[in-house]
Amino acid sequence: EMDAVTGVQTCALPICLAIMGAALIFASNAAHARQTGAPNEAIMGVWANPSGSVRVRIEECGTKLCGVVVYANEKAKADAAKAGTDVLIGINLFREFDRYGRNKWRGKVLVPDLDRTVGGELKPISADTLQVHGCMFGHVGCKNQKWTRVSN
Repeated sequence: EMDAVTGVQTCALPICLAIMGAALIFASNAAHARQTGAPNEAIMGVWANPSGSVRVRIEECGTKLCGVVVYANEKAKADAAKAGTDVLIGINLFREFDRYGRNKWRGKVLVPDLDRTVGGELKPISADTLQVHGCMFGHVGCKNQKWTRVSN
């Protein structure tokens, strides 16, 4: 309806409240989508660990991100085999990573030479540097590594 005095469009209170509620939900969901968004291209690609002994390709795995081992040197393969991981190439080293916050991802990291999966975090520091953080128990036994982007 049009208000005769102000010329402003009006509506019945229940209808107006429903429209305003839907608008707020839409705006909230849109803001959340911008914050969490689809997996960021910034971390997708091939990354090498600090020693260069392992390379992982970060890619979409369903609605999450994972990191598949695409290269491992002989020492890395031998260390993994001693701990019970017979085939290192093709294994998901980074598992079930979800984006949280502005530019971080949380998930699980397989440590093949210990045959353990730990909680982990991925955070791009620059276009070619990725900080990988993992902890054995909560915030105990933590390790940070800076991985470097490599060409496929």
